[in-house]
Amino acid sequence: MNAERDLSPLTPGVVRALTDKLYEKRKVAALEIEKLVREFVAQNNTSQIKHVIQILSQEFALSQHPHSRKGGLIGLAACSIALGKDSGLYLKELIEPVLTCFNDADSRLRYYACEALYNIVKVARGSVLPHFNVLFDGLSKLAADPDPNVKSGSELLDRLLKDIVTESNQFDLVGFIPLLRERIYSNNQYARQFIISWILVLESVPDINLLDYLPEILDGLFQILGDNSKEIRKMCEVALGEFLKEIKKNPSSVKFAEMANILVIHCQAADDLIQLTAMCWMREFIQLAGRVMLPYSSGILTAVLPCLSYDDRKKNIKEVANVCNQSLMKLVIPEDDEMDEAKPSMTIQAEPTSEESLSKPEAVTTGESQNELDVTALNQPLFFPCSCERIQVTLNLDGIVQVLDYHLSDTSIGMMTRIAVLKWLYHLYIKTPRKMFRHTDSLFPILLRTLSDESDEVILKDLELLAEIASSPAGQTEEGHGPSDGSDARPGPVELHVPARAGQLSSSSTKGLECSPSTPTMNSYFYKFMINLLKRFSSERKLLETRGAFIIRQLCLLLNAENIFHSMADILLREEDLKFASTMVHTLNTILLTSSELFQLRNQLKDLKTPESRNLFCCLYRSWCHNPVTTVSLCFLTQNYKHAYDLIQKFGDLEVTVDFLTEVDKLVQLIECPIFTYLRLQLLDVKNNPYLIKALYGLLMLLPQSSAFQLLSHRLQCVPNPELMQTTDNTKPSTSFKRTASSNIDYTELLQHFEKVQNKHLEARHQRAGRAEQLDRRVVL
Repeated sequence: MNAERDLSPLTPGVVRALTDKLYEKRKVAALEIEKLVREFVAQNNTSQIKHVIQILSQEFALSQHPHSRKGGLIGLAACSIALGKDSGLYLKELIEPVLTCFNDADSRLRYYACEALYNIVKVARGSVLPHFNVLFDGLSKLAADPDPNVKSGSELLDRLLKDIVTESNQFDLVGFIPLLRERIYSNNQYARQFIISWILVLESVPDINLLDYLPEILDGLFQILGDNSKEIRKMCEVALGEFLKEIKKNPSSVKFAEMANILVIHCQAADDLIQLTAMCWMREFIQLAGRVMLPYSSGILTAVLPCLSYDDRKKNIKEVANVCNQSLMKLVIPEDDEMDEAKPSMTIQAEPTSEESLSKPEAVTTGESQNELDVTALNQPLFFPCSCERIQVTLNLDGIVQVLDYHLSDTSIGMMTRIAVLKWLYHLYIKTPRKMFRHTDSLFPILLRTLSDESDEVILKDLELLAEIASSPAGQTEEGHGPSDGSDARPGPVELHVPARAGQLSSSSTKGLECSPSTPTMNSYFYKFMINLLKRFSSERKLLETRGAFIIRQLCLLLNAENIFHSMADILLREEDLKFASTMVHTLNTILLTSSELFQLRNQLKDLKTPESRNLFCCLYRSWCHNPVTTVSLCFLTQNYKHAYDLIQKFGDLEVTVDFLTEVDKLVQLIECPIFTYLRLQLLDVKNNPYLIKALYGLLMLLPQSSAFQLLSHRLQCVPNPELMQTTDNTKPSTSFKRTASSNIDYTELLQHFEKVQNKHLEARHQRAGRAEQLDRRVVL
């Protein structure tokens, strides 16, 4: 009886019916409660209404007895129906006990809770929006319910709630975002589907601007994009596609900088779809936001560079990554070289974006991440400005160079990636040379090692970069010639200097290589480059054999051929490894005599008409003395026939080896080549070129009875009889070449230098032979 008084105004019959196990009896009780509450509404008796709801909540819905809980749920739904439009005044009391039943262990009870809440929400409509978060939280749990009936009921309630949100203009997006951000990281398949469906709904509501809060949910969206369910992946693709459309329409309101690092991370994802989608977003961000993305360049490059070496199976990712790379490179401008990191950043006008860049379609394929590095970014967010605003951007060059250095040093990285890295470094040296030269000492060894790359294209790009470093005014030393504008000159690690030579040489040759009036000015890294290149050839003979000529010829195109040969000759003059010096001289001589790139230099040496050409000849001669046959060929090239004959006379004192005779054989073959056409024509003028004929006969006498001997012998048999070549007019000057007396070349001193060098080589050979003999004795013992 006491219990019945506590449960009034509910009658004992209603109470018994509410706790009955049969649904029909509970339904009858609910109709009685609905009738009772309608009377209280008509009487405006709010206290009794609250009391009934409290009884149904505390005594029934939250009861320990399952049938009582079922009765409480249907009773609360009946109260809501009776209240009608006034239910909004009691929603908290109506909703909370129903949501508690969402966690019930009994699936039937969870289903009745869905049914009850559906009826409550259906009556209240827009009045439930202040309670949206708790409703959403409860529904997100039921979305993953294992019972199909419960899931079906929750889906009905979910659709109703979506309709209400779509119709209303009072949705509290700010209050909802923290809950969405938390729930979006669920790993449950159905919970993810539920989340994506709500994001799609909110995106479609014109009055709800979800784009403002995209940075808070973008990471979660990309994680859902990797779900195992094709349906969920497709839904997430659609959601991300809608967001990207909005970004393209309203770039001025997008927080690009806050999402940059999120994209960088997912551009390195192992999942193909995630990587491609993130890369497409990155492409649009770079093109839309412009220099706002520049502070994130190191992270972007970390993600993009490995993709450039993907094969055709990941062609789309590779193509999008290439666009990202090219677009990012264009953001670096010469003004970045003028900005000092220690000072406030300069303001740069944001670059307008063409409409063409907004209309590129996204491709969908597969991809793969190959690399991970720390992502660097500014602490403060940077926002995309309106057209009238100016932004502050600082180029993080140190971070970019670190990433490029890492990828160039990684031997497992693909060829296209290495080429892209070298292009980036070249671009940075062009746009920001002063800042880049601070990194040159650390980059230089890596660039030299890259010359051993298997790809000719990589080597070409590497040589272009090294040539730019060697010739850039920003690399001048304070002691040498500074930049043309006289600004920001720093001392380099190696002073560009060619030591003075003994003998009677032109005074200009003792100043330094960069002072040659006929060649462009080189900086301090040029001579350092030449020294290290020759060291590399010395330590890696295979590189010299397979790529040496290719590298030197390309350098002659990129830099100045005279400087290349002048500096290498000077360095080889002091080379302690005499065998390498001889090999290197032979290589340089072959390039000089046969390469089309050296045509101008050959013409310069051919006549020795200028002090600079004579200076160059003397410089080359002194190093060419490491190889007797190449020295003779240099004399043939420069038409120093008498000196060539004098040299050949000295050959009798040399140790004639098979290698020596092979080189003489090659020289005979060269004489038959187009390069020495002028030499062969001069054989017609026997009177004025006696030493040429004597020198050729000297070579003939050195050769054994071989094919080269027969070739040269036949050539000399074609030399005409001097008497037959006499012309009727002896007063005309001869058209054959005559060395002028004003050449200022001391050939006696050069001959002495030749003998001195050859004595060194002879002594070195004897020492090597002695060491070999001692080694043989040790083996025998």
